[in-house]
Amino acid sequence: MTNSSSITQFLLLAFADRRELQLLHFWLFLGIYLAALLGNGLIITTIACDHHLHTPMYFFLLNLSLLDLCSISIVVPKSMANSLWNTRAISYLGCAAQLFLFVFFILAEHFLLTIMAYDRYVAICKPLHYGTLLGSRACVHMAAAAWGSGFLNAVLHTTNTFSLPLCQGNVLDQFFCEIPHILKLSCSHFYLMEVGLIVVSSCLFFACFVFIVVSYVQIFRAVLRIPSEQGRHKAFSTCLPHLAVVSLFVCTALFAYLKPPSVSSPSLDLVVSVLYSVVPPAVNPLIYSMRNQELKDALWKMMTGSFSEAIKGLFSSVQCS
Repeated sequence: MTNSSSITQFLLLAFADRRELQLLHFWLFLGIYLAALLGNGLIITTIACDHHLHTPMYFFLLNLSLLDLCSISIVVPKSMANSLWNTRAISYLGCAAQLFLFVFFILAEHFLLTIMAYDRYVAICKPLHYGTLLGSRACVHMAAAAWGSGFLNAVLHTTNTFSLPLCQGNVLDQFFCEIPHILKLSCSHFYLMEVGLIVVSSCLFFACFVFIVVSYVQIFRAVLRIPSEQGRHKAFSTCLPHLAVVSLFVCTALFAYLKPPSVSSPSLDLVVSVLYSVVPPAVNPLIYSMRNQELKDALWKMMTGSFSEAIKGLFSSVQCS
């Protein structure tokens, strides 16, 4: 039995005990992480460099890519390092920082996805009011509200969680610091305060998801009235993957935080946590860019332009020499 004042580190859940499987986990997560860095980095660079993409939709997409990069960078590199060096340890302060930043970026991303659904609803269902409802100042305010709401929630959850006395050891049955698994180590009934806070936050989380679904239902109704079959197919092929990824993200996150202890197991918790913490940041760049011809054209233009500049620089250096 230990208390929180004597805990200097936590032991995270290892993906495997065998060295071969640990290295497999390292290379698998490395591939996912590099894909997320490349995809989100290209989206951020393309939108920032191409002034034709300085519109509300792409402004929100740039913010989403930033949040995806931040959230996956909080969880995956530490897990990779533990597998590579065959360790499970994370410091007490490191765990608190990881929990705070992860909750911050995950909640901010969900609020931003809600705003993006509203943006698409106005663009398709109320196009004449788009410039009025989504001006540049309104977009900045909404994005700031998403980031600020995530930050305030993270401060509240982190402070509440790490103020509890922990006397059930320091072993977490999760590959990163997650609130429900830290609460299992508490020996005080005050953990119910954090449980209540999780329930309140989950209700807000679910309310945002309902708003997203309702927005997409209205979008689908408007799309069905499009006379062109090609136009309907393009709209559905764009919106349905968005809704599918959001649904996966929300359902797995709510399950991870609200499931009863009786259905908890290390393998189940591991799969669910990967589905909401690792998969969306890696998949979002594909979902939001592969079917967006305008973004693909801007990316191709940027890449070919950079290549042409490099060739010109090479020729000029050769001529000078």
